[in-house]
Amino acid sequence: MVILRGRKIKKVFGKKSNTQEVLKDIDIEVREGEFVGIMGPSGSGKTTLLNVLASIDKVTSGIIEINNNNLQKMKEQKLSKFRREQLGFIFQDYNLLDTLTVKENIYLPLSVGKTSKSEGEDKIREITALLGIEDILNKYPNEISGGQKQRTSAARALVGNPSIVFADEPTGALDSKSATALLSNLEKINKEKKVTIMMVTHDSVAASFCSRVLFLKDGQIYSELYKGDKDRKQFFQEIMNTQGVLSGDGYDA
Repeated sequence: MVILRGRKIKKVFGKKSNTQEVLKDIDIEVREGEFVGIMGPSGSGKTTLLNVLASIDKVTSGIIEINNNNLQKMKEQKLSKFRREQLGFIFQDYNLLDTLTVKENIYLPLSVGKTSKSEGEDKIREITALLGIEDILNKYPNEISGGQKQRTSAARALVGNPSIVFADEPTGALDSKSATALLSNLEKINKEKKVTIMMVTHDSVAASFCSRVLFLKDGQIYSELYKGDKDRKQFFQEIMNTQGVLSGDGYDA
């Protein structure tokens, strides 16, 4: 089932004679349960694409649908509710509240909904066990490592069972060990829970955890790779080969 569909997505920054077309008539479909990576040279539009798909930013023209809901036709209040109930977000800088414990940070998306306390406890117990952070629930963000902060951020994104999770460079601030741990967790959750994930990354190792990788160049989808039955090492090499083709434009790896 197609969970996200974009048609003729265009994004232009600036006004009048001083404009820059960052996204150029992009068509995209994401099926339920996919783990999709978005890569491309610096300035190719990958973060802009993620932002418009996630309704963080508005398109200049085009149509984006998630679960057959046309985002462009939603008024801000309805869009805000849809974003809160249907979407999850993982950011590079964690976006945790320092005055709340790990558990309280994770509980935030549930607190604005109709989730009962007992159901919320069950959800938190399940997702923190999957992410390996059940032992730090009573700690504050300044008491845990960067890797633990990002897994807390991931738990917050996933706890409400969103239709799709958007991750913008989630491993960008992590060391390689913490990054691998987070990506392994996300890959496991994607496969076991069929959670749909879209992730922007400049890191080919991170992208090798995905089931499909889109490559952007000059605001358009230049190429895409499917993992299929390849192992992660084989997929990594295929990603590197595609990066090599794009390297003439100054790849930001």
